[in-house]
Amino acid sequence: MTEARVSEVRAFNRFYTKVIGVLQAGMLDSPYSLTEVRVLFELAQTEQMATGELRTLLDLDAGYLSRILTRFETDGLIARERSASDARRQVVRLTPAGSETFGGLDERSAGEIERLLSGLSEEDQRRLVAGMAAIRGALGAAGEREPYVIRPPRPGDLGWVVHRHGALYSGEYGWGIAFEQLVARIVGGLDFSRDTGWIAEVGGERAGCVFCVRQDETTAKLRMLLVEPSARGLGLGRRLVEECLRHAQAEGYKRIVLWTRDSLVSARRIYQAAGFELDSEEKGMENGIEVTEQMWSRDL
Repeated sequence: MTEARVSEVRAFNRFYTKVIGVLQAGMLDSPYSLTEVRVLFELAQTEQMATGELRTLLDLDAGYLSRILTRFETDGLIARERSASDARRQVVRLTPAGSETFGGLDERSAGEIERLLSGLSEEDQRRLVAGMAAIRGALGAAGEREPYVIRPPRPGDLGWVVHRHGALYSGEYGWGIAFEQLVARIVGGLDFSRDTGWIAEVGGERAGCVFCVRQDETTAKLRMLLVEPSARGLGLGRRLVEECLRHAQAEGYKRIVLWTRDSLVSARRIYQAAGFELDSEEKGMENGIEVTEQMWSRDL
């Protein structure tokens, strides 16, 4: 850790708290502080919640939370009562007035974020969302799983597929320009009247891909499965393969094949779990590095 890094984090904190209005007397032009609005948010996500659970969730001092809840009760936003299952526990819920108040605050918050994003280009919006996801990933709870989206390719995605295959496999396995050229030829040969593919996104940023390509009338080929290192462990590779298999079956293919290399251990495990079996393998060279080429297949 360096003094410069500490200073940069503190500078970011000062900047961002100003952007979201934390220093204002009330959040979103309301009489409530950021912490109070967060309490309303958590209560709005469930029918009722024990005060102890709410305190633990938000890491709040018991006395501080009690004062917040007393204010909300005075304002008619919440109701407190003893738990029906355990009289020692107090539960709290939003009243209709509390739900209405939170709904208004939630709409204003979404509107402010939309206005903030509207001043940025599409690329800057993607960079911003990806940066925020990176911060949450680095500082979030261990084992917390990021939500992801799997969608069809859009303009710009195919160039990303070639770039990431070239950069990732060069960095991890030492494969060279010839491999990237191979991927470029595969991408260039895609015919989306018969072939299809999927892009996985995490936090609004591309994180993986796979393609289902027609080999012949009865055989499909799974191609270019890739998952970014930052997204590994989320189950993306498995989901992408499942999507490819589902599509191939729906299109009436009887068999699906794939080509891989034995050094791609994680990918091989996914293929095996999906029912693929090794058909053949042979030695080859990639950028002066010996590799073992493998063909796998399964019936559909």
